[in-house]
Amino acid sequence: MSSAFAAFSLDGRRALITGAGRGIGFAISQTLAAAGAEVTLCARSKSELDEAAAQIRAAGGKAEVLVADVTDVEAFADALSALPAFDVFVNNAGTNRPKPLQEVTPDDYDAVMGLNLRAAIFAAKAVAKGMLAAEKSGSIINISSQMGHVGAANRTLYCASKWAIEGFTKALAVELGPKGIRVNTICPTFIETPMTKPFFEDPAFKAQVLGKIKLGRLGQVEEVANAALYLASDASSLMTGSAMLLDGGWTAD
Repeated sequence: MSSAFAAFSLDGRRALITGAGRGIGFAISQTLAAAGAEVTLCARSKSELDEAAAQIRAAGGKAEVLVADVTDVEAFADALSALPAFDVFVNNAGTNRPKPLQEVTPDDYDAVMGLNLRAAIFAAKAVAKGMLAAEKSGSIINISSQMGHVGAANRTLYCASKWAIEGFTKALAVELGPKGIRVNTICPTFIETPMTKPFFEDPAFKAQVLGKIKLGRLGQVEEVANAALYLASDASSLMTGSAMLLDGGWTAD
């Protein structure tokens, strides 16, 4: 590898990705594995994980699976305590229940905030515990959203969860920086995934979204994966407490 690209190598590093069975998480797992990382794919569905890991291995990568529910924070921490420390953590698992605030229920709140915020915070805690115990420098990447920087109708819960993750990321970066552990967010606009596909079956909603994205198109999972590679690697060695906005210009005005 030429010196220009050597900083992007993840040879010899261990990476954990949550929500890795499909969509953005799977794309990130593929990209980090292609860069040399030994990836551990985490999600609740064993069948999805096994298939995803098999595809990565078939392409020459190293992949293991961890079947776990990150919302069970104690069980997740216990599972990690039995594994060697990770060098990279992609905190990707998330959900959304878009609706007007007057229709939001306590169950909606618990589901969105429980996964997007509570689980994300305690997952980062568990991974960082392993990094600190092993005295590893490392990279924690919290998958946030452009909605962590702006507001939008019908997304009060989602925006609340992602604005909170942005603040959490900055605080954790301050806390862990002296230990050589970097913490950043990736903030995508709408990405074409199985989770977002149903939203775009509404022509009016799709037109509204594309009207806000200055590049005039939806994002692709590979674009998020490339950003994750940058943050996971030494190419971003001076970057912590920051947000990478992959929003096609949504937040520019």
